[in-house]
Amino acid sequence: MRNFLAFLRQFRVILFLALLQGIALTWYFTFLQYPRSQYLTSANAVSGTMYKWQHEITEFVHLKQNNDWLQKKVARLEAKQVKNLLKIDRENVKINDTLYKVQYVYTPAEIIRSTHTMRNNYFTINIGAEQGVEVGMGVFGVNGVVGTIHNVSDHMATVKTCLTENINIAAMIEESGEHGFLKWDGKNARKGSLTGISNDRKVKKWSNVITRGSAGTFPRGLPIGKVQKTKAIEGKPLWDVTVLFAEDYRRIQRVFVIKNLLRNEQLDLEAKNPDPK
Repeated sequence: MRNFLAFLRQFRVILFLALLQGIALTWYFTFLQYPRSQYLTSANAVSGTMYKWQHEITEFVHLKQNNDWLQKKVARLEAKQVKNLLKIDRENVKINDTLYKVQYVYTPAEIIRSTHTMRNNYFTINIGAEQGVEVGMGVFGVNGVVGTIHNVSDHMATVKTCLTENINIAAMIEESGEHGFLKWDGKNARKGSLTGISNDRKVKKWSNVITRGSAGTFPRGLPIGKVQKTKAIEGKPLWDVTVLFAEDYRRIQRVFVIKNLLRNEQLDLEAKNPDPK
């Protein structure tokens, strides 16, 4: 207590001046309109900036959660499209839930490792056998086809992407119905080629290239890309069709694994066909 009183005596002049200045500033901002408005404006600006920072930080923290929610929402909406449904009563054209049942199921996943500069490029995704992933399932991005499941562990899987030598995805030109197989020559990660297209039919530039759906891996109609150019193959009655991929495999981060609920039934049935001679 003695030290405190000594402190007050020693600095009494400074403390008194500080008290007077505080009172003066209080009166100044309270009774004079312009300084008061300037003070409130500055205070509001600082508060607004702080709230903005808080909002941006909160948005960043919840960004992954929101992306996961949106990806699951897209998967549910995609599964409800007609191309992913099997029509039960083919004589009745009326559309309702009793005429269709789900044939393709979409499971969202994240890419945790990827390459695009190798001759054969694979992605690693963060779901595996415990989430129902199996070898041979199709993989689809937001914009287009990505590839097929190559290997599976309990919690992860690798994807053989369209940027591999022998991807061989059954594809077709939407406008004409001409079909062949998707290939990649290892040169450009944005372009592939469609083989087996007869050159007795004209192929329009920028025609849509889509999945044919014949192998049971993908439903028919998923986008692969667009025809960028065609060139006659010397000595063969075929076009060399260059396809600009719909999906940019250099930047893709999220995908969907596609499960065909009737694929095993299709494969078992086709296995009973006699071997071609």
